[in-house]
Amino acid sequence: MTVAILLAILGIAGFFAVVTVLRNTYVCSPSEVLIFSGRRWPLPGVSGKREVGFRVVRGGRAMRMPLIETVDRMQLTNMAIELEVTNAFSKGGVPLNVQAVANIKIPSEEPLLHNALERFMGLDKNRIVLVAKDTLEGNLRGVIAELTPEEINQKKVVFQQKLIEEADRDMHRLGLLLDNLQIQNISDDVGYLTSVGRVRGAQVRKNAKIGEVKARASALVQKAQNRQASELSKLETDTQIAQKEAERRINESSTTREALVAEARGQVQAQVAEASAQLAAWDARIERVRRQLEADVIAPAQAYRQQQEAAAKGSAAQTLAQGRAAADALGALARQYRASGAAATDALLLQKLIPVFEQLTDTMKEIKVDRLTVIGNARDGGGALGGFGGLASGLIRGNEQVRAATGVDLLAKVAMAATASPPAQVAAPPPMPPPATPAPRAKTKS
Repeated sequence: MTVAILLAILGIAGFFAVVTVLRNTYVCSPSEVLIFSGRRWPLPGVSGKREVGFRVVRGGRAMRMPLIETVDRMQLTNMAIELEVTNAFSKGGVPLNVQAVANIKIPSEEPLLHNALERFMGLDKNRIVLVAKDTLEGNLRGVIAELTPEEINQKKVVFQQKLIEEADRDMHRLGLLLDNLQIQNISDDVGYLTSVGRVRGAQVRKNAKIGEVKARASALVQKAQNRQASELSKLETDTQIAQKEAERRINESSTTREALVAEARGQVQAQVAEASAQLAAWDARIERVRRQLEADVIAPAQAYRQQQEAAAKGSAAQTLAQGRAAADALGALARQYRASGAAATDALLLQKLIPVFEQLTDTMKEIKVDRLTVIGNARDGGGALGGFGGLASGLIRGNEQVRAATGVDLLAKVAMAATASPPAQVAAPPPMPPPATPAPRAKTKS
């Protein structure tokens, strides 16, 4: 009985324990956080010993301390907020109407989550959206007041970025996170943006016209440049063709010149070889003619010269001997004349007159002379002849008379006869034969 009661009590206790565990066990989904309040817990992510009266569970499960802790849930899902600002004065005093959409959420990280718990713990989602909307509209008006309508309209990215930067600070203070903010529409009630749009449209059209004209001008310039490039390319091509043609002609001319030079050089070499052969032949012929001249002319001339030299030496020796003999005879005769005195002179004169008288008789054959009388001068000194002086004067007068009558100068004949007889003349050598004229050389072609 006692065991049964004990088992029943244990079963009941176990049942109550299971029920208690099940009722105090909370499961946290990824899109929410569980806040267990009632006990002191250290604040996570903060240095020091700071404690708070709650703990936060993100995902998973946790047990609540019965009778001590209470459990609250806070959603982390996204919250969309439609923002609409009317008559928000921009920079310059132009009122604008701006429509935007923002996405906010409660962060799951500390310390932003701690700020959200302090401000929105126990509030429903609509109240949180209302607070966030009022804050974002205030930020939107503040950013609009800093920008001109043109900047807001034309630079929406800059406007949006500046709005996000301005709203992030306020959202973080509230413990909220601004995920996204998009500007949907910007308008005004005074038509300012419309005018700006018209001006902008006119500017755009003007820029379009300018761009079109520039494009057309650029097209024309490009066309001209393309044509210029084409012409230049054509000229370069023609120039290259002309250069190649000139090079070809130069090469052809060089080849032709080399061929002509080689041909002319061959001809010149052949002519030089022929001239060299002819020169060798002419040298041989000259040597033959020289040897023939030596044999035909020089040798006989040298022999004749030697013969004439020998004959001249013999004649000279004979003449010398005769001269010496005549000199000896004349010396003896002179000595005899000196010894005979005047008689020798008369005898010599008469001896010399005999040939003269023979010549006179030859030229005057019809004249007969029986007797020759020499009439002396009283101044001659007497005697038959009156001395040598009287005879000489008489001979001179007689010679004058004979020369006047006949034209013969007896004294000149006597003087010629008195001179020594000329030596025997040496026969003149026969004339040398003329040298053989060499045959003319054949002209070689240059």
